[in-house]
Amino acid sequence: MNYLSVENISKSFGERTLFENISFGINKDQKIAFVAKNGTGKTSILKIITGEDTPDNGQVVMRKDIKMAFLSQEPKLQSELTIEESIFASDNDSLKVIEQYEKALENPEDEEAYQKAFDNMDRHNAWDFETQYKQILFRLKLEDLKLKVKNLSGGQKKRLALAIILINKPDLLILDEPTNHLDLEMIEWLESYFAKENITLFMVTHDRFFLERVCNEILELDNGKIYQYKGNYSYFLQKKDERITSEIASVEKAKNLFTKELDWMRRQPKARTTKSKSRQDDFYIIKEKAFSRRKEHVIELEINMERMGSKVIELHKVSKKFQDKVILDSFDYTFNRNERVGIIGKNGTGKSTFLNILTQTIKPDLGKVVVGDTIKIGYYTQSGINPKPQQKVIDVIKEFGEFIPLTKGRTISAGGLLERFLFDRKKQHDFVEKLSGGELKRLYLCTVLIQNPNFLILDEPTNDLDIVTLNVLESFLLDYPGCLLVVSHDRYFMDKIVDHLFVFKGNGEIEDFPGNYSDWRIYEDSNEPVGSNATENKEKNNWKEKQVKDGLTFAEQKEFQKIEREIKDLEYQKKQIENLFASTELSHEEIEKKSTELQKIIQSLEEKEERWFELSSKME
Repeated sequence: MNYLSVENISKSFGERTLFENISFGINKDQKIAFVAKNGTGKTSILKIITGEDTPDNGQVVMRKDIKMAFLSQEPKLQSELTIEESIFASDNDSLKVIEQYEKALENPEDEEAYQKAFDNMDRHNAWDFETQYKQILFRLKLEDLKLKVKNLSGGQKKRLALAIILINKPDLLILDEPTNHLDLEMIEWLESYFAKENITLFMVTHDRFFLERVCNEILELDNGKIYQYKGNYSYFLQKKDERITSEIASVEKAKNLFTKELDWMRRQPKARTTKSKSRQDDFYIIKEKAFSRRKEHVIELEINMERMGSKVIELHKVSKKFQDKVILDSFDYTFNRNERVGIIGKNGTGKSTFLNILTQTIKPDLGKVVVGDTIKIGYYTQSGINPKPQQKVIDVIKEFGEFIPLTKGRTISAGGLLERFLFDRKKQHDFVEKLSGGELKRLYLCTVLIQNPNFLILDEPTNDLDIVTLNVLESFLLDYPGCLLVVSHDRYFMDKIVDHLFVFKGNGEIEDFPGNYSDWRIYEDSNEPVGSNATENKEKNNWKEKQVKDGLTFAEQKEFQKIEREIKDLEYQKKQIENLFASTELSHEEIEKKSTELQKIIQSLEEKEERWFELSSKME
């Protein structure tokens, strides 16, 4: 059954065309993810579908009596209402019955009103509905129903809007980045909820785990064309790769044909027959295809980062609390060179506070943070940038740096960095106010990277970034030679770039887990307590002190992780010296000095690798 059809819609802003003649349909029980680069019109298409905007051409046709709901990135709620009043304000018969019952409970002396409300709950089968909606509120951490909307944070407002939509169970649900402002526990619950519910979804999301587990179809807008893939995210990646390979082959074939036809066009007689005119028309079609270009960018940077000394960042007995809420409790940690740490935990457990203490933006109550003399921190926060009015994209980044030094004496300019992060030369001279939310985040990221930090801190870098940009960012970070510390709810992103995790559990408890997010998830699932037995919980909490399944003690696991990082560091040093020998004219004394240094690195590398193999054998 078709719920909605989008028929040949187009949209432009001034001279800029977002899309032309786009058509697709949404059918009952489909769970569709809409994928496209930032700035290509995803949000505009969502607004056109939901009636918040109109297309320049074409139309959207919706089946009669279909109930549709839209979760936007900035939901519209009445500021003077409480959470409870906002929920009951929706047009839902069961909610009105529950509202009457809740009011009757507040006035138990009016027995007649209470009995009437109780009977109405029975008549409308509202008891189960009440249980379901309270469970949704509990899962989304909206338990204080008397809080007014105007006093809620942006994240709480987004969760309230989501709760209202889920409670009302529309036939068709349109979602714009539903996982933003949700912690991992909420995201996994929402994933499970959508996977099992018979609900029709059409959503924009950058969360690739979410795409993989929820969606059964991917709709891609690429270079102004719509492509449909009947499958989840893995299927989409496979089929898109096949499509691009086929397109490249087709373009190459067209180029060869174009060369032949060009020769014919140059040799043809002036008198034109009907047959030659037809062949000329075909020639121009072939020419257009032969010279088509895909606007794809791949990051391949060998950054010549400032050399780190032996001291990176050390935290000694650091404590921090806000009133009775403990964030850190005598926390000790020494960062090593080239560490890649992910931070996870529920909202409100102190992740951002920890980053602010680390960067010395706020001071700890007790203890100290010692930053090495050679450390240059780059800090990407959730607050973003505040560009000046009428400022161009290229001018924003040049305020922070003109270039990044690369190996072998090369550099990448500010414009070159922007281009690698999908800002073409024309876009670089646009005014910043014309950028979409995702493009602003991308520009902010470039302003942090252009400063060439050797200790990079990223607080929710994936919010509002499209999947194409996420792949670019991941490629950059995989080649990044410095220390990396990331807070993110994007599980796919974390799995790809971090080596171990700080798990913030609340009340000042931080667990250092030797693995990525999926490793931690598997561990947590395998250690779920059967009941509320205190002994079982104690065993779970003290897992570090025991032999783990793979044969390594916790201390050996930590050593294994450390050795892997040290081997990577030594290989990097070895490569730097070898590059120096290959690209620079060194004096005899310098050659001897560097040769001795290289020999020590090679010897150390062999020792580390030998110990690595020794520990690896225990894991088999």
